[in-house]
Amino acid sequence: MQTIRLTVAQAMVAFLAAQFSERDGVEQRLFAGCFGIFGHGNVAGFGQALLQAELERPDALPYVLGRNEQAMVHSAVAYARMKDRLQTYAVSTSVGPGATNMVTGAALATINRLPVLLLPADTFADRTASPLLQELELAGAGDITVNYCFRPVSAYFDRIWRPEQMPPAMVAAMRVLTDPATTGAVTICLPQDVQAQATDWPTALFEKRVWHVARPVPEAVALEQAAAIIGSAERPVVIAGGGVVYSGAQDALARFCSATHIPVGQTQAGKGSLTYDHPQCLGAIGSTGTTAANAIARDADVVIGIGTRYTDFTTASRTAFAYEQVRFVNINVASLDAVKQSGTSVVADARASLDALAALLDGYRVREEYTSEVASLRATWDATVDRAYHPDADAGGLLTQSEVIGMVNELSDPRDVVVCAAGSMPGDLHKLWRTRDAKGYHVEYGYSCMGYEIAGGLGVKMACPDRDVFVMVGDGSYLMMATELVTAVQEGLKLIVILVQNHGFASIGALSQELGSQRFGTRYRFRSAESGRLDGDRLPVDLAANAASLGVDVISVTNAEGLADAIGTAKAATATTLIHVETDPLVGSPAPGSWWDVPVSEVSTLQSTQDARRTYDAHKATQRIHVTPPEPYPLSSDQEPTP
Repeated sequence: MQTIRLTVAQAMVAFLAAQFSERDGVEQRLFAGCFGIFGHGNVAGFGQALLQAELERPDALPYVLGRNEQAMVHSAVAYARMKDRLQTYAVSTSVGPGATNMVTGAALATINRLPVLLLPADTFADRTASPLLQELELAGAGDITVNYCFRPVSAYFDRIWRPEQMPPAMVAAMRVLTDPATTGAVTICLPQDVQAQATDWPTALFEKRVWHVARPVPEAVALEQAAAIIGSAERPVVIAGGGVVYSGAQDALARFCSATHIPVGQTQAGKGSLTYDHPQCLGAIGSTGTTAANAIARDADVVIGIGTRYTDFTTASRTAFAYEQVRFVNINVASLDAVKQSGTSVVADARASLDALAALLDGYRVREEYTSEVASLRATWDATVDRAYHPDADAGGLLTQSEVIGMVNELSDPRDVVVCAAGSMPGDLHKLWRTRDAKGYHVEYGYSCMGYEIAGGLGVKMACPDRDVFVMVGDGSYLMMATELVTAVQEGLKLIVILVQNHGFASIGALSQELGSQRFGTRYRFRSAESGRLDGDRLPVDLAANAASLGVDVISVTNAEGLADAIGTAKAATATTLIHVETDPLVGSPAPGSWWDVPVSEVSTLQSTQDARRTYDAHKATQRIHVTPPEPYPLSSDQEPTP
């Protein structure tokens, strides 16, 4: 057996460079490269290995220097999402705070079922120098390190204590990364001393390995049961989740809906599964949905969930589906999601299932009256969006957030990508953005992580360099993580950042007011000498100057004409441009006719809270858990149960 002597870190780099994914006969490198920030835990181990690889084989695992460990994970996750989970990045960090800074990113990746490989350094395996700088010491355990924080937020977790543990650990890691049903953050902890240890490795370990990403086909009996339920429906609706997009099932969904005229509501991850102008597209559904989608959902007799996790925003905290006898059919590669809402489960790939269902439902079509109702509701909402995009020109004052979204939507190209993550903007984008391309909408809302926006935009741009990427971010999220603007400048990657300045947390401010808490703690204000509270003058924060100091071009605008000119300038530019625009945080977007369960204090001396509690109780009374068991699968004569 041929062998080669390498350190553990050098062997890992060589192994990662040899991994490929394949689906439908198309191969790509599983790892496009490695993000990293070096410290004493990885600079002489994994860092040395990356340097050696870069000098000897530059295309093996290209290195990208990030500025924040959490941000690097966000960039890798955004890249993986744009690549339909078929390609991602590895992320290397030092021990201690460098490692634990990634925990938030790991949670985001696993919650959103998006693959990323995390390689945090760890304390010494041989323990000769303990206690180390940044080492956690516990009186009751000797083997616990801070990296155990990754366990509950990782789809797979391991620690390589000895060199011979590396091959099976990495094979297991690749299995999880390439499994659509179980993927997420994979964390492999690397003790500092083990990274630098050398051993003889079989050269076969570094030969090309292709991981097939399967399209699980639906079981015939489950598919037949699903088709029977759908075929009996008078008012069915599809909920299209991220699984439709990751499966590449957009065309299959369009064919299915065109044939059956079943309307479609879209989750945040599923937005783009149908373009906004498809006759059966109702747009967003749920707490941040359109009035069209929510009206249809309210009276639906069969709900067909495809690739959705049924989060509380999608189900409007279990108030969206009000029909008493509503039934659910769930198509999902993950059985965890397929059984939700007590639905009939089809555990299979979205595209394969839709094509098979279309064949079984050949000839089925909803009634013309239902199709007309869908068209009318679509037209009404479309007019609502027009009014939000183009408010009364004589109103004066600051631009509204809806107006800013409308201008970006209308002045961007169909294939451009909008990126957002947290605050009020994701909800407004979900309702209002007219998606013209399957990959034109990228909003992280599984974890709704403030700070994702710019880092995520960087990953999107790395994944699709031929598209303009519009990052829409509020001042609150910008202040949490603007660091990757520097990485964009460093790598020569063009982003168009729309920084909405509203002097505080607009989303939570609006929610606070709605729930009777009077926008407490959500404005950026000085502490008043008179009241002792944070209700003084506005803080003189100049975010435009901050962005300029990071090396990007900045344009500040105050009106619609200025914003239109700035977007045109940014589109024509070759480098990152940040457009700073102040908006009115007190003007909201059109209401979705839906609800989100955020508990209000049951008792209070504040009248505002008492009023909000009465509204909360009224909504709470409409909440329901769907527990009706699915109909049993039909049995053939030789399968009849014994009495």
